[in-house]
Amino acid sequence: MADATRRIGLSLGADICWPLCYEQILKRLDLAIDWQGDRVRVEVDRVTIEPFDLRQPCTYDVVLDRLTHWYSTSREWIKKAVIMDGLYVLNNPWSVQSMEKHSTYCAMMHLGMPIPSTWMVPPKSYEPLPDLKPTLTSYAKLFDLGQVGSALGYPIFMKPYDGGGWKGVSRIPDEGTLRERYEESGKLVMHLQSAVEPFDRFVRCIAFGPQTRLMRYEPGAPLHDRYTVDAQESFVAPDEAALLRDTTLTINAFFGWDFNSCEALRKDGVWHPIDFANPCPDSQVTSLHYHFPWLVKAKIRWSVFCAVTKRPFRKNLDWSPFYEIAREPGVPYRERLRAYARIAEERFDTARFEEFCARHLGNLDEIAHEFFGTPAAREAVQKKVLALYPAHEVETFTELFWRRIQAWRDSAEARS
Repeated sequence: MADATRRIGLSLGADICWPLCYEQILKRLDLAIDWQGDRVRVEVDRVTIEPFDLRQPCTYDVVLDRLTHWYSTSREWIKKAVIMDGLYVLNNPWSVQSMEKHSTYCAMMHLGMPIPSTWMVPPKSYEPLPDLKPTLTSYAKLFDLGQVGSALGYPIFMKPYDGGGWKGVSRIPDEGTLRERYEESGKLVMHLQSAVEPFDRFVRCIAFGPQTRLMRYEPGAPLHDRYTVDAQESFVAPDEAALLRDTTLTINAFFGWDFNSCEALRKDGVWHPIDFANPCPDSQVTSLHYHFPWLVKAKIRWSVFCAVTKRPFRKNLDWSPFYEIAREPGVPYRERLRAYARIAEERFDTARFEEFCARHLGNLDEIAHEFFGTPAAREAVQKKVLALYPAHEVETFTELFWRRIQAWRDSAEARS
């Protein structure tokens, strides 16, 4: 049996806590996996930013990317490595670059998801480009913003069509406020979207490969309390949990995203996806706290699986199978969604992944449970707190997040 090594790279920005935990747990696992006649070990290190030759070989098998959505140099290096070297990267950089909120709304509307009614409006002001005046003079149609608001019905949300971490997002209760916010929006191209109100549940589903986790979300709470520690069974029924899982996996497989999250609101028994172009979702202990260990384990399982099995990277998005299902007449929405999700399960190799984890990563839960009780884990928490909180709050919030992780360790979930 030959020895082989797979290399996983972490392409990082401001991430502190999860990479430290990821590296420590992988070290404790000390993997030596028998795979197709080889004994495969796994190494992990951090991807640096430096000049590169386009023909320079990539030494990584898998890269967990946290920069593609905003840092051009790393994005272009990753695209080069996918094209030239067959790198597997989480997530598809072309899809992340091109699929803003607008595209994702359109695509999922086409598949029949109950997305709130959404309009795009031209920006209030423009860059003074040479062709701007003749273009607007000839083709820009005067419009009454108030009529758009009335067509949607108040309240509505105004938000940039391409996202941006809550930048420029406003809740609009009436026409006067709509006109004020539009005047303030400058050169941003905006969506106007019907509010899903009143809603009785706000849930965020985070997915890593075929792994999903539902978290109840309180948008009005401070950041450290927005993800509640409620057990899933207390805020969604099993059939709702299955629907939210199918929704999230459908979105991720459609856009080629291994790691993404979907926010959905429930109104009158219907779950409305409202924000799901998040292919670099929150991974910090300072917001996820109780749920943080799950995330770290999910990252380890999927990245190790992809690296050891040399999972091929899907360079192109194939939407045809989804569209074929969408075109079938008379099929109830839930049945169509299940059919979409079966495509997702196939694309994420769900059965093969689960078998791999059971056979080769069976001790991950035990090792992670032990690790998240160690001083090294607490130090990782504190380092992230130090980066975000003023000095006089560091110990308070370190202890808060640490207690929540220990509550996870004491839970039936962690002990099972």
